[in-house]
Amino acid sequence: MNDKTRFLFGKAKITELPLPAAGERATYHDTKTPGLQLRVTSGGVKTFSMYRRTKGGGPERITLGRFPAMTVEQARAAAAAVNAEIETGASPAKVRRAVREEPTFAEAFDDFLTGKRKRDGSPLGERTKRDYQDVFRMYLSPIKAKKLSQIQRTDLKAIHKKTTAKSAAQADRAIAVVSSVFTYMIDQEVFSGPNPASRVQKNPATDRDRFAQSHELPHLLDAVARSGQSDYFLLSLLTGARRSNVQAMAWRDLDLPGAVWRIGNTKNGTPQNVPLSPEAVMVLRARQDHADTSPFVFPGTGKTGHLVEPKRAWSTILRTASLLSLLEALKLDDAARQEADTLLEQGLSPAEERYHAEALNAQINPADFSMTDLRIHDLRRTLGSWQAKTGASLSIIGKSLNHKTHQATAIYARLDLDPVRQSVNTATAAMLEAAGLKEGATVLPLPTKRGAA
Repeated sequence: MNDKTRFLFGKAKITELPLPAAGERATYHDTKTPGLQLRVTSGGVKTFSMYRRTKGGGPERITLGRFPAMTVEQARAAAAAVNAEIETGASPAKVRRAVREEPTFAEAFDDFLTGKRKRDGSPLGERTKRDYQDVFRMYLSPIKAKKLSQIQRTDLKAIHKKTTAKSAAQADRAIAVVSSVFTYMIDQEVFSGPNPASRVQKNPATDRDRFAQSHELPHLLDAVARSGQSDYFLLSLLTGARRSNVQAMAWRDLDLPGAVWRIGNTKNGTPQNVPLSPEAVMVLRARQDHADTSPFVFPGTGKTGHLVEPKRAWSTILRTASLLSLLEALKLDDAARQEADTLLEQGLSPAEERYHAEALNAQINPADFSMTDLRIHDLRRTLGSWQAKTGASLSIIGKSLNHKTHQATAIYARLDLDPVRQSVNTATAAMLEAAGLKEGATVLPLPTKRGAA
């Protein structure tokens, strides 16, 4: 073997290799991965293969794939997988079959969604599956057709970098999904190679402690009242439940006389009894009076049968709340404020354009009054934060929000619902009082959509 047939495989070097004479074939050897070869025909076909001795047998050559469809990195990973199989004593035929039948990432992902079990043995929830599928669809298409052994850490770093430009959190989530799929396939003994998602550097974590402040609540609840989805957002705030649970709230799970909402299966995989404040019961009874035949409190036209992720409505609410806060800062007289309300009812964008301009002329920065950084999930955090502000213990807050930590689980189990209800009711009353919707012990009617009967 002359030195020219041995070199460190690389895309440029392989591309520039000379073609052998007609009817001949040249073989090259990678200096990094033992046994990895590249065979080149006179017609220009370049094929990676693995050449080594099997235990108890003679030399064997196992075809891996063609260049450039198979990259050098993928060929090295496939060679490593072949080596791992042979070290276990597998026959050449079995190794060839393993390489040929190894699933693509898309196939492995489908198996993961179907077969993965949570810690309590239950399958993944439909909401969780949809979240995974969204991540797969939006970010993981570059690897979906690749065999598992062909996926390299460099592939995932590229996906992570590109996705980070849009959302750091989603970039980390995409890598976490890939890692979970590989871990599952390794546990099922379908794949024996390394997990390429390991040691991919995540984005710096940022703690989120945003919740609606006292001065923001009047404008936020006013904006909620103007929304066609006002009841959904009010109940998200008043119960502190996860948005997916509020969206799927069913009438059969509500005990309005007892003021309890039972959620059969939460994100934690455990049931939860949610105490309903008088204000929450008021919203539900009013909604029940006009309910149709749907089993859900918030019916939807999609396949789930219930409301799904009202992000557009939430965006409109936040823009409206921001504008209402700005209007208060402009200190308009009664006539000007009435004109502003009328313009706002006619259209949000024209109202924003006009009053942002007026604010700038008055040397007021509209950005100082923006609430657009609030998320739907922050409504849940808002209830917990107000519970803390009104004296609730961390254990009470944890139980009311169905948090599950190793340290607090035993304490939660010893609590009954009465102190939780008292804390939720106290926090709700404080929030509504701050918003000017509750006076003393008197519950005032919650705001409804303007112009509604």
